[in-house]
Amino acid sequence: MSENDYDAFAAAYQADNENNAWNAYYERPAILSMVADVTGLRVLDAGCGGGVHAAALLDRGAILTGIDSSAALLDIAQRRLEGRAQLRLADLNEPLPFEDGSFDLILASLVMHYLPDWSLPLAEFNRLLSQSGRLVFSTHHPFMDHPSAGHDNYFETYSFDETWQRGGKDVEMRFWHRPLHAMFDALKSAGFQIDVLSEPQPDPRACELFPEAFRSLTTKPRFLFFSARKA
Repeated sequence: MSENDYDAFAAAYQADNENNAWNAYYERPAILSMVADVTGLRVLDAGCGGGVHAAALLDRGAILTGIDSSAALLDIAQRRLEGRAQLRLADLNEPLPFEDGSFDLILASLVMHYLPDWSLPLAEFNRLLSQSGRLVFSTHHPFMDHPSAGHDNYFETYSFDETWQRGGKDVEMRFWHRPLHAMFDALKSAGFQIDVLSEPQPDPRACELFPEAFRSLTTKPRFLFFSARKA
């Protein structure tokens, strides 16, 4: 299995993602809180996966379009959303198939750390946003990646591999570490102004449900959350 082949383990990934500590009780509530009111907004869910964030945004009144590079995850999202959103296969490493100014908000949940270069996707996000539109995204915290990646130089942008276990299979994953200043520089170069940088705490309910994960999430950096406006 090649790295990051979500089509090969989509069902197992989505089943884990629905209720685990990291996604359901940490990333998802944090990023949806940052998004806030989306009533009537045209929202692009970039890297929508199985559609969990998309469903929450639709319930809040968003007009939603979802894209993902995994056809299998899009099939799961299609069944979940039951035609309430437009879903398309797309790769964030390539130009996106939408007109300028098509969206008021772009959400990108835990997808940027798969990308070797942020220049094109951020430029595309800027192009797709309406005037003063907003980009909200989460990504690996660089202080989480670097200690475990085995790389000498924190200040470099580099790839590293992990092996996940999902559905009884070993799954090879590849991620990209980039230092904090590189994230800021990429956003500025793409025409964004950062409103919020957040290092949130998990949902308190995780304390009883996932005590070990809760201790980790409350004491060590895991993900980093940005809200940025089109300048």
